[in-house]
Amino acid sequence: MKEVLDYVFLENTVRAYIICFGTILLAILFKRYLSRVLSRIIFKIIKRRSWKIDQHSFVELVFQPIQVFLIVSVTIIALDNLRFPTIFNVKIYHVEIREILASIARGIWVIIFIWLLRRMIDFIAMLMEQRANLTEDLADNQMVVFFKEFFKTVLVIVGILLVIRFSFNKDITTYLAGLSIVAGALALAARESLENLIASFIIFFDKPFHVGDTVKVHQITGTVERIGLRSTRLRTDQKTYVSVPNKQMVDSIMDNLSLRSQRRADLRLELSLKTSTVKLDHAVAGIKTILSHPAIENYSCLLSDITASAFIITAEYYTGMIPMAEFNQLKQTINLEILRLLESMEIELAGETREVVVTNQH
Repeated sequence: MKEVLDYVFLENTVRAYIICFGTILLAILFKRYLSRVLSRIIFKIIKRRSWKIDQHSFVELVFQPIQVFLIVSVTIIALDNLRFPTIFNVKIYHVEIREILASIARGIWVIIFIWLLRRMIDFIAMLMEQRANLTEDLADNQMVVFFKEFFKTVLVIVGILLVIRFSFNKDITTYLAGLSIVAGALALAARESLENLIASFIIFFDKPFHVGDTVKVHQITGTVERIGLRSTRLRTDQKTYVSVPNKQMVDSIMDNLSLRSQRRADLRLELSLKTSTVKLDHAVAGIKTILSHPAIENYSCLLSDITASAFIITAEYYTGMIPMAEFNQLKQTINLEILRLLESMEIELAGETREVVVTNQH
């Protein structure tokens, strides 16, 4: 038996193969158990009493990347204890196969590690969102989403640099210094994207609008559904989904309709020139009476102008921030009552009747 274990095959003993692949097999068989145990240990290390998210939520979030990370780590360590057969160690473009495989392994390990860290960021964002939901200010929720995306993007960039460092054995500082001109050119080419990124910071810190607000910008009116690093997504009244660059949201004249304190309605009446001054006076008084509605907070009504074709009565009134459907119903009610008033007073609208006189000329 000992002779079999000491038998050398491809520069490694059978015992070494058994230990290597047996370790990998055990890691695969117990991956779920080991991953859950490791997840719980990490949770206990970083846990705080203020957290209201249970251990199960954390484990389910990081379980899969920890499982893959554990298997890959054990596989790399186990295979590293074997000697790479010289017969297979040929060169491709002056690089040995062993070095290529080692570089690929290191790159995979870094990618999985970055994946695990991204899941940790998701968990931290979950905690921050939980606290943000306790406040009425929606800006806190926006900040959570913004910084979650920002740090995950930074983490991807760091991961790419680590892959360059460990898989290609490049000095990152030298590499970045050599690409400084290219980076400057890319930054110049991506100027608009950088401007949108800076504008997103302005939006989050200046807070001109929040998610859920109804805004109007560039003749586009819609409800803010999401504020990203590059653009703001609006849901219009026609249920279309519009993306507006953050730079335009900051530089353009943007009307936040949700911040108005009242709703306004205007009315313009053009009355016939046949209307007497007494009727005009009574009409203005009657319209003011109609505008004394419980839902109307303040109003004004006056004979604003006299033209060659009509007497102009203008009225405007303001309500509280009632739903738009109620506001439209109120406008209809007010308009119908004013029309009934004019009918009862036998006041004609300008241009309502026309007389055509035909004369014979000799």
